[in-house]
Amino acid sequence: MQDWITIKGARLNNLKNVTIQIPKNKLVILTGLSGSGKSSLAFDTLHKECVRQYMESMGMVTDFVSKPEVDAIEGLTPSISVDQHLTNRSPRSTVGTATEIFTYLRVLFARVGHRPCPVCHQDIPPAYNISEDEEWSAESSESELEQTFDDSVTYPCPHCGTPVPEMGMAHFSFNKPAGACPTCSGLGEILDANLDLLLDANLSILDGSIKGWDHHYIAHYTPVLQAAAERYGFTFDPRVAVGDLSDVQRDLLLYGVHSPRFRQHFPDVVPPENVSEGRFEGIVTNILRRYTERAHDLNYREKMEKLLFKRTCPDCDGTRLRLESRQVTVNGRSITELSQVSLVDLAEWIAGLTDVLPIEAQIICEPIVADLRERTRRLVDIGVGYLTLERAMPSLSGGEAQRLRLASLLGSGLTGVLYVLDEPTIGLHPRDTERLIVALSRLRDLGNTVLVVEHDLDMIRAADYVIDIGPGAGKNGGRVVAAGTPDEIAQIPESVTGAFLTNHKRLSVERRSVNGRRLTIHGARAHNLRDITVHLPLGVLVAVTGVSGSGKSSLILDILNRAAQRHFYGAGDPPGEHTAITGWNHINKVITIDQTAIVRTTRSNAATYTDAFTTIRQVFAATPQACGAGLTAAHFSFNASGGRCERCQGAGTLTINMHFLPDVEVRCPVCRGKRFKPEVLKVLYRGSSIADVLDLTVEEALELFQDAPSALARLQLMVDVGLGYLKLGQPATTLSGGEAQRVKLAKELSRRGGNGHTLYLLDEPTTGLHPADTLHLLDVLQRLVDSNNTVVVIEHNLDVIAAADWIIDLGPEGGKDGGFLVAEGTPEQIVHEERSRTGAVLADRFASVIS
Repeated sequence: MQDWITIKGARLNNLKNVTIQIPKNKLVILTGLSGSGKSSLAFDTLHKECVRQYMESMGMVTDFVSKPEVDAIEGLTPSISVDQHLTNRSPRSTVGTATEIFTYLRVLFARVGHRPCPVCHQDIPPAYNISEDEEWSAESSESELEQTFDDSVTYPCPHCGTPVPEMGMAHFSFNKPAGACPTCSGLGEILDANLDLLLDANLSILDGSIKGWDHHYIAHYTPVLQAAAERYGFTFDPRVAVGDLSDVQRDLLLYGVHSPRFRQHFPDVVPPENVSEGRFEGIVTNILRRYTERAHDLNYREKMEKLLFKRTCPDCDGTRLRLESRQVTVNGRSITELSQVSLVDLAEWIAGLTDVLPIEAQIICEPIVADLRERTRRLVDIGVGYLTLERAMPSLSGGEAQRLRLASLLGSGLTGVLYVLDEPTIGLHPRDTERLIVALSRLRDLGNTVLVVEHDLDMIRAADYVIDIGPGAGKNGGRVVAAGTPDEIAQIPESVTGAFLTNHKRLSVERRSVNGRRLTIHGARAHNLRDITVHLPLGVLVAVTGVSGSGKSSLILDILNRAAQRHFYGAGDPPGEHTAITGWNHINKVITIDQTAIVRTTRSNAATYTDAFTTIRQVFAATPQACGAGLTAAHFSFNASGGRCERCQGAGTLTINMHFLPDVEVRCPVCRGKRFKPEVLKVLYRGSSIADVLDLTVEEALELFQDAPSALARLQLMVDVGLGYLKLGQPATTLSGGEAQRVKLAKELSRRGGNGHTLYLLDEPTTGLHPADTLHLLDVLQRLVDSNNTVVVIEHNLDVIAAADWIIDLGPEGGKDGGFLVAEGTPEQIVHEERSRTGAVLADRFASVIS
């Protein structure tokens, strides 16, 4: 049996004919600067070839899986990739459904739940009339379990004799009509219109209160409103300010005659059927209808979303289930209550369940509880014990989603497998990294090879074997700089990673003093925040820290960011619960740069989003060749007709519908992937065509456009924020959350002006960055602060935390044990706070990051 996986001659992307051996049954870390070629080697070469060869061995068709650019890979084993891409972005998918824990709870509540009688309201115990065919087992499929219940089956209330229907799993599912809240259809949220943007309450309709109505609309709809009012027996005066209308008049104007909101005032009156009789749709109802009907028009929906916001469903209070399902309890807790507690607390509840249930219930639920206990334990062990079952999957970070999948792999018992992971420490507090290392070591000890693409120094130090790719990024990377144990890597001078392992790279910091100006969040109570008041000093670099689930995002993104969007721009979702925010007068605007995708289309890329490509097109249009051919900057755009290839409309690829198989993208046969017409491609700037430029990395383009100041400035900003390795033409949809955030930062920096006083809010901007790249990003953030701005970062990275002027530390733990303001002050002060988990890990590393 081979003890090594041998890769020979890997040449994909920037890999330079790499030959490397990877030891089997070891924890192996693949590291290097961002863009050095790690992912190309691990995912695009090794994992892809593993999948292709495995499919071939099974006799499956592999025509659509191309062989990566590599001479050979020997010693391959079946491979499982665990990356950061969320495969399920449905708002109906939650942590509970994704891990199947909620499915197990549904079985438990359907079998042994207590509920109140709808007539006498006394407790109805479960009916233990389960046949042998209906017994639960871990192998039972959900569809089989659903079929074991019949809604037509009833049994009498033991107190008053009222027949009550048997409750099954469907009654506890928010994805099925039997259990979903009828108001929000099981989503827990409803869309509503932002009235501040739709109307001016101080004006009447005739004076232009409705912002979307011109004089034609006013003339058309005013008699309709008056006819409707007359039909229902009240008056509607269009000369009265909208803010002074009665509840009935206001509900008519906003929601229309057919809405439940208006009809509750007149339940016995039949609504008018035509406009002349007063059939008025309602302003809000009209907007929501148009938004729903144009589901496939993304541009239209994006414009409409500015007028809308999501709010918690008023009927189910965000729990997603109908009232009858929420009233069922097991050991005094409802299924919605259990969905709202942390996984740590849920595990405690499960552990004590069998001791308090009657013997009949114990017999029924014993196998269910055993599976629940094991699944929750794995999740807690992997470091996501702070999550709740109700947490929506699209709201998870890439690292959190990856750790959920990793927890399921720990229970599989597979051996002889190659696991390829992409930075599983992302979003994890340094205190919890040890837990993750233990989990990966367990995978290895089962007889598997664990290959991790990683930048975290603690993870690298814990590895059995380290492969450092570099020495730089882009064209300056793609080589194996060093391979060996962490101690061996640390002794190799050419290794940038090795320098950090030996603490040769130190961060010199000069702290700014707090000047007295501050923004204060009073009484923050969103999610698990404990009515805390937090002072954000202005004009400095502030790090908001704490273990995962301690309340950082709730404080900065859910409260401060949303409140700022409303205060400065009058838009956005309502902020999380808090008493007030004071100090807005000290800042001019707020810019929030999070990790959400920058666009929804593959036609956009980092160059187009930051407007760097606009300046590049102008450079090409100014060349003598372009001027002679009559080509303008528009001809060098692949998003506009004129110069682009019309066969693929500038995409460079065509999508082939494979019917029942996944769609396949092929290179355009006309432009051969170049995107442009031949006459456009003939125009060269310093020997490169516009298509050649799109294939360059940002750093390579920086060298090419040294004589074009406008393009140079934007490209330099992308390099400064750690994106020098990105190809200009890489689709924006393929960017990670951290990359997307840094692209947004580069765009904001390119258009920054004024006299400062801007508040920047960033959510873990170091995601995906090597420690060397983090230093460059820190320099950009410090320059922002030096320009009289305030930068607030939610961070776990110790280099950033140590460089901050001020730290706000939340915790001390996550979930119900978090939400407190543990400490605030300079890094030197935080390390002396006994309750601070951040202070503890910062103290251990303080000497290595501060000189």
